[in-house]
Amino acid sequence: MPQSAESRIEGFYRLDPLERRARVREFAQLDDATAAALAGGQLGLAKADKMIENVVGSYELPLGVATNFRINGRDRLVPMVVEEPSIVAGASYAARMARESGGFFASHTDPVMIGQIQLIAVADAAMAMAKIHAHRMQIIECANGQSQSMVARGGGVCDVECHEYADSPMGAMLIVHLLVDCRDAMGANAVNTMCETVAPLLESLSGGQAMLRILSNLTDRRLATAKVRIAPASLQRDGIAGADVIERILWAHAFAVVDPHRAATHNKGIMNGIDPVIVATGNDWRAIEAGAHAWAARSGRYTSLSHWYRDDQEYLCGELTMPLAVGIVGGATRVHPTAQAALQVLDVTHAGELAEICVCAGLASNLAAMRALATEGIQRGHMTLHARQIAMAAGAQGDDVAVIAQKMIEMQSIKPATATNLLTQIHVSAS
Repeated sequence: MPQSAESRIEGFYRLDPLERRARVREFAQLDDATAAALAGGQLGLAKADKMIENVVGSYELPLGVATNFRINGRDRLVPMVVEEPSIVAGASYAARMARESGGFFASHTDPVMIGQIQLIAVADAAMAMAKIHAHRMQIIECANGQSQSMVARGGGVCDVECHEYADSPMGAMLIVHLLVDCRDAMGANAVNTMCETVAPLLESLSGGQAMLRILSNLTDRRLATAKVRIAPASLQRDGIAGADVIERILWAHAFAVVDPHRAATHNKGIMNGIDPVIVATGNDWRAIEAGAHAWAARSGRYTSLSHWYRDDQEYLCGELTMPLAVGIVGGATRVHPTAQAALQVLDVTHAGELAEICVCAGLASNLAAMRALATEGIQRGHMTLHARQIAMAAGAQGDDVAVIAQKMIEMQSIKPATATNLLTQIHVSAS
């Protein structure tokens, strides 16, 4: 896509889905087939049957596009697959506030995954670790022989570590880590294969028995970071001065820092932005969730993933660093037509770039949620969108959906029974 393409699309939410798709197609310069894939329904039973077991059909979720994102000076439209109202709107609104101060700035570390081989019944752990260290290059060569394509792209196993656990519910164990640079792959299959391949060699070197041989989803060597700086004027809301909104947001953040019950919901708000991008691009959102929450507890106490503070110019500043093991090659990213289309919309050239977009989406969602909580409360915007779902569940169609949703909001009764009664009234009036 052209570097000058603007993600700030005025009135995007007012367009109908076909018009929105046309704007996305123009932004990303998509061909006919890719644009059609964004509409969904192209997975097909044959492909689905090859992806998982016991397939009987497929299940669709809405695919939306978050607007306004500017990341490292480049505008992005961000595809998001999610069923919960307000997430796409919230991320878009936060991105709009951020772009007024230059947008988001993001970075990432090398895409290093950890493979773990569990060794038990090791008679002398110190001697075993010494032998494993002495044969480090042999272990690396053995593992890399299983993924020549990854090695050819500059990746593969780059180091070997040993970790001794003298006590566990089952007794002593020695854990060997393979540090694997996965390049543009998420890497789960490659890492698991490497672990299984080197297990016999590690048994021979240690005199022990290999039990588990599998990757870790706590990818603390594979991190992405997003930063944002928001002017007070961008945060003012309904008669509340921007400086006061910042004060309230900082109190909300402080709550998440000290209280794990609040932190769980606070971090869920972050994942509200990240998971939809992960799903849209065919990546493993369960692995991302596992790594995120483990990272949040790395100090021994579960706490906020994000960090918010006020700088010396009274701007609100936010930072988010977390594990993000994503790929743009292999797996569902190369099988699912809509995942491929989403990646084309994002126009990413490597996995680290996708990780940066994801972490920015997470920080945006975190900002949107805290701003809502700190001002009018989370339900105001959320329930407006939720009312539409209630109306549709009651059987409303077409223009009736918006009419019933608005009436329920005015009545302050967003309930299935209210929606059914209103729909009945409309039908009676029309007959």
